[in-house]
Amino acid sequence: MHEFKELTPYRKAFELMLADLGEIQDVEEVSLKDALGRVLAEDIASPIDSPPFNRSAVDGYAVRAEDTFPAREYSPVTLRVMDEIVAGEESKAKVEPGTAVKLMTGAKLPEGANAVVMQEMAGREGNLIRVLRPVAPGQNVAFAGEDVRKGETVLEKGQILRPQDLALLKSLGFKTVRVRRKPRVGIIITGDELIEEFDERALNEGKILESNSVLLWGLVRQYFGEPVFYGVIRDMMEDIREAIEKARAENDLVLVTGGSAFGDRDLAHRAVRLLFHGTTIKPGRPIGYGERVFVMSGYPAAVFAQFHLFVKYALAKLAGARFKPVTVNAELMDKVPSQLGRYEFVKVWYEDGKARPIRKRGSGIISALVRSNGYIAIPENSEGYLKGDRVEVILY
Repeated sequence: MHEFKELTPYRKAFELMLADLGEIQDVEEVSLKDALGRVLAEDIASPIDSPPFNRSAVDGYAVRAEDTFPAREYSPVTLRVMDEIVAGEESKAKVEPGTAVKLMTGAKLPEGANAVVMQEMAGREGNLIRVLRPVAPGQNVAFAGEDVRKGETVLEKGQILRPQDLALLKSLGFKTVRVRRKPRVGIIITGDELIEEFDERALNEGKILESNSVLLWGLVRQYFGEPVFYGVIRDMMEDIREAIEKARAENDLVLVTGGSAFGDRDLAHRAVRLLFHGTTIKPGRPIGYGERVFVMSGYPAAVFAQFHLFVKYALAKLAGARFKPVTVNAELMDKVPSQLGRYEFVKVWYEDGKARPIRKRGSGIISALVRSNGYIAIPENSEGYLKGDRVEVILY
């Protein structure tokens, strides 16, 4: 085991971690209904024009635009209605000079027509309409390929599939899509002080209810991964080493909480050949990484910060995702001091263009996570921000 004497700057640690990971090449074909949040494995080109034909964008009358040019409210143009159709039907009538076809939104434009008069702009008596205003060629018409052209790349490899992406694929005739296999992530919790079930006597004697497993389970699922839980492991070197080796063999990434600090009873980091151990981040300074294993803090708030600063980007790299977190610019509602040489993860509540720092900032304070919806990062070369400063909030 290599002993690290100095803290690794956050950006250097981040780059070391990313450089150590490769993209998963395994591909799965899944139905569209199972593809939400999955990472697209290939570029997708449209097999058709969409819409596949010229269609009406409104309820009204398909006409020859030039027939309507003289129309005025005080001197309407009279046209004869030759047919009536709804969406999904095709008119057999050809729109000749002086004629029109009544149609609904989405209906195919009849032969000979090049515009649609809105229903509100045409008074009807029997099979005659009186057009009150002129329309231009193409007016109120959605042309073939207006949305998507045949052969056009509509989604790119690495896209994290959203509901609107799946709707587009469905509209183009796709039933399935090829996606990257989800990274499998082993979760190991260590600590003799932890219990998994409520026990009032044990709590009174100094035990702690374990919560990191469900925290990491949810975060991994939120960010591209498939979690696998290996249980709570006691603070025995052989047990920890065995659990890590098993998890490494069965997963693409392993997260271990507890035992990341530098004390005599911190064992987990000794079971892994680390690329770095100890960074400038706060909270979560003693995080280590190596051999596709993150050795993380035992405190939930620190685990949360470590996940957002490191692990979610590792998962994006493994999944081949074109991932960038959502950020917003905000006015800071209170000062946030920091210390030079520290990369600080500051939880905030963002709303209506304002970011309010969460004052409960201890590494074990879970309620502060609940009261936040994003964070601001204070880099090592800054002593913090003042009230009223404009800051970038990374939402989670």
